[in-house]
Amino acid sequence: MKRLVDLVKNKFFLTSMAFLVWMLFFDRNDAISQFDYRNQVKKLEQEKAFYTDEIAKVKKDLEELTTNKDRLEKFAREKYLMKRDNEDVFVIIEDQPEKKGLF
Repeated sequence: MKRLVDLVKNKFFLTSMAFLVWMLFFDRNDAISQFDYRNQVKKLEQEKAFYTDEIAKVKKDLEELTTNKDRLEKFAREKYLMKRDNEDVFVIIEDQPEKKGLF
């Protein structure tokens, strides 16, 4: 017990504890902020990977569209509902189930 009292009375121990508490809870870069920053960085890295993949897909599609006439026609028919003069286009829209919620 005397050892604990001596430890609490030690000015270096008190200063170290005050510094530790300050750095963990009150500083601008406290532990909670660091945790939030890490989560944000992980989220942004995932978004970066997603958009990098999407850019690669779009570049591949662009390359195919500029070099392949058949692919260009297929793209125009699917995305912009274009047709030839002697054709009819039927658009089928599937019903999505309604979400039942509180509101």
